[in-house]
Amino acid sequence: MSDEHWGVEPPHKQESESGSSEKPQGKPVEKPGTEREWRLIEKMLGSLHVEHRRARRWGIFFKLLTFTYLFAILGLFWLGNDFNTDDVVPHPHTALVEVKGPIADDEQANADALVTALREAFKAERSRAVILRINSPGGSPVQSGYVYDEMKRLRALYPEKKLYAVITDIGASGAYYIAAAADEIYADKASLVGSIGVISSSFGFVELIDKLGVERRTLTAGENKAFLDPFAPLQDQDREFWQTVLDTTHKQFIDQVKKGRGVRLQENDELFSGLIWTGEQALELGLIDGLGSSSMVARDIVGAEKLVDYTSRPRPIDRIIKQFGTEVARELALQFGARAGFSLQ
Repeated sequence: MSDEHWGVEPPHKQESESGSSEKPQGKPVEKPGTEREWRLIEKMLGSLHVEHRRARRWGIFFKLLTFTYLFAILGLFWLGNDFNTDDVVPHPHTALVEVKGPIADDEQANADALVTALREAFKAERSRAVILRINSPGGSPVQSGYVYDEMKRLRALYPEKKLYAVITDIGASGAYYIAAAADEIYADKASLVGSIGVISSSFGFVELIDKLGVERRTLTAGENKAFLDPFAPLQDQDREFWQTVLDTTHKQFIDQVKKGRGVRLQENDELFSGLIWTGEQALELGLIDGLGSSSMVARDIVGAEKLVDYTSRPRPIDRIIKQFGTEVARELALQFGARAGFSLQ
């Protein structure tokens, strides 16, 4: 059998054909000289090729697995609230709804979001009670009124489920308005509670524009259409009229708190003055029923320690789209503004 493999001649043959016994210059290159050595090289190369193919297959598998996982997560985000919480949480629990930040139509704590979350929390078969966890300085009396009325309706519709309000850092003004609709209210000893009042504030720039020599030009159809114009002097009749609006709203606030709290409220001349109290003071005044946290209420009062969050939040895809739209609008404004500024110079 010939010892020639891969087109390379064995060393002894090369030496015989050259007819020279001179040693090559530099370090000699060692080459396999037997068939066994060549077979070992072929086997090693074959193993490397197999390992490379195997690694590539595993790489493709893990890439597909990663993409599948990402698409599954995106699908969950996209479906959002379409999932039935009872399917995800098959055990008895205490439903939780967050009221966080200002209460307003364009804020996270808006009436539509809060009402939707409360309905889902009450409707869930395995929720034993509902906790409305509040950390808000208040806001719109209209939005607060919507939530208050819905809380009353849901309590009547599901009499077997208690509704608790738990105030964390602050539950003031419109936030306390909402809390008053609960069966019971709890807070920390250092929480800020109350501020049962109504405020309206603005600025007047009459003397400023006079000093600047600015002439105010306002045309109206209707004698009171420019009511409370900050660039015009405040008229006594305007002040008196607006005060009646504030007093009426304040009375509505007081009536709803009294309906919600009933005989638990203590007689105090400053109770509805707009003052704010700590949790300890609020307990003495009857504004709250006890000191404690959401976990304590769920564990010790409801008897279902597990808390499940039913708060309605924007889906991540919606937040991304909104953020993308905001950034695009901002960039366009900057671009057009820069061009406009450049062209005017």
